[in-house]
Amino acid sequence: MQVRWNGLDRDAWDSLHRTAAAPLQQDWAYGEAMRAAGVQCLRAQVLADTGEPLGQAQFIARRVAWLVWNALCTRGPVFAEPTRSQAPAKAQVYRALQREVPLRRPRVLLFSPDEPASPAAGLDRLHRVITGQSTVLIDLDADTATRRAALHPKWRNRLVAAERAGLRVQRVGARPAQYRWLIERETAQRASRGYQALPPGFVEAYQAARPPGDDPVLTLRVDIGREPVAAMMFLIHGTAATYHLGWSGEQGRESGAHNLLLWQAMDQLAQRGIRLLDLGGVNTASGAGIARFKLGSGGRVVTLAGTFL
Repeated sequence: MQVRWNGLDRDAWDSLHRTAAAPLQQDWAYGEAMRAAGVQCLRAQVLADTGEPLGQAQFIARRVAWLVWNALCTRGPVFAEPTRSQAPAKAQVYRALQREVPLRRPRVLLFSPDEPASPAAGLDRLHRVITGQSTVLIDLDADTATRRAALHPKWRNRLVAAERAGLRVQRVGARPAQYRWLIERETAQRASRGYQALPPGFVEAYQAARPPGDDPVLTLRVDIGREPVAAMMFLIHGTAATYHLGWSGEQGRESGAHNLLLWQAMDQLAQRGIRLLDLGGVNTASGAGIARFKLGSGGRVVTLAGTFL
């Protein structure tokens, strides 16, 4: 087994990422956007002795207290077939990455795999340091009728009410000047509610890092009169998409605008050939309302294995 670090072929990276419908955090452009924010990004390709690709891993690395390197592989590695179903091969990949990461000691290498804890995960020789979060995944390969039937009845009722009220969804342009108002409102929302997320400039940097001609941002909004009352933004990466941010005013919340936005986003993404929509983490303690909204959308809840050392 051999590990190649950095200087990798982007087309090969993107090909495996697309095939696996892999998470945003393992997308090449995500790493480039993080570089633009001043963070170090390391990429590794793991090969069998025959040269066959076994998997790939993208790490975000930071030096803590100017002394210890901390490198985190979030929602990765991305395994190739047939490695994806072979726990011993996965375990070998983890060991090879730990052994050969090009960071000076002292260093800490962490993995947060994109799968639940199970014997098939190949994590037996690693030590879990943080329990896994749960996320909601929506299968967009299903047809519209199947997705609608999967909605929670109360969620579906709010969607029907928004549709009957004649709320109209329109797509926001992809130029930063056209969606910057949404970033600004979400940034203010973060400050008022006390939560953290990716930096405001991330979306523009992510767009710049995607291949030429790509269209990686889907932003939808609902207006009442001439004023926007709710909006959502999704980031597209290969054959998957991730909910990035959303905002709603009082009228938007009362009218069920977010239900309509998410429902129409599912349709538009499916029409573009997107197979999987990741709605992100659910926290029933501090974010019960958001968690209920995500859980009612008909997706499946996946509790990831956690973070391992």
